[in-house]
Amino acid sequence: MGSPSQTAIRNRILRSLSPSDFAGLTPYLEEAELPRLYQMSAPGMVTDYCYFLESGLGSVVAEVKGGRKAEIGIFGYEGMSPTSMILDAPTTPYSTFMQISGHGHRIRSIQLSHAVEGSYRLRSLLSRFAHVMSVQTSYTALSNATDKIEQRLARWLLMCHDRSDGEKIALTHEFLSVILAVRRQSITTALHVLEGLHFIEAKRNEIAILNRPGLEGFAGGAYGPAEDEYRKLIGPV
Repeated sequence: MGSPSQTAIRNRILRSLSPSDFAGLTPYLEEAELPRLYQMSAPGMVTDYCYFLESGLGSVVAEVKGGRKAEIGIFGYEGMSPTSMILDAPTTPYSTFMQISGHGHRIRSIQLSHAVEGSYRLRSLLSRFAHVMSVQTSYTALSNATDKIEQRLARWLLMCHDRSDGEKIALTHEFLSVILAVRRQSITTALHVLEGLHFIEAKRNEIAILNRPGLEGFAGGAYGPAEDEYRKLIGPV
């Protein structure tokens, strides 16, 4: 199989590389199908590969003993994972997996590490994305601490919509309850609130965004800072 063309790639990180940096990576990029729940990294384990998504949605989840867990970050075709490699950390306490199936490219971590050592521009770009993820995590913590469940759900739906194709997102109530760390009934009630405001339409396994500006206003200030930081440091999605 031939090397991928930079202009044909959707991933924003790979597209933003200089032609020379991209050419240095292409011999090592492998196409990867990424089904739902595919695990990209696990707590305490050295990650063999780094992933650059073309489609689908990845989830970063923190978990403690006893099974309590919560999502602390999401990424799609605008980014890569795990960012720990960029920060010279061989392992991470988080797990990263595909929340919505998709596909992308993977590269052995050691190959990407060598490329980063040889290119200041590549290291700078990846470090900027790691910073954006830290900003996203910070505002997730703020939202979890200060927002009502309806606002948290609105923010999360917007973040999913940013990384999805079209207005419909394939999600179940049960899955949303796990991701937002609340009871399933709380998700059902919150979806009814957003439907009543005509922001969304929720079906059994699908949510359609009907009024994005209204949803953004309802979500409040926790949605936007990380997205603005990405545009400022990396570029428009």
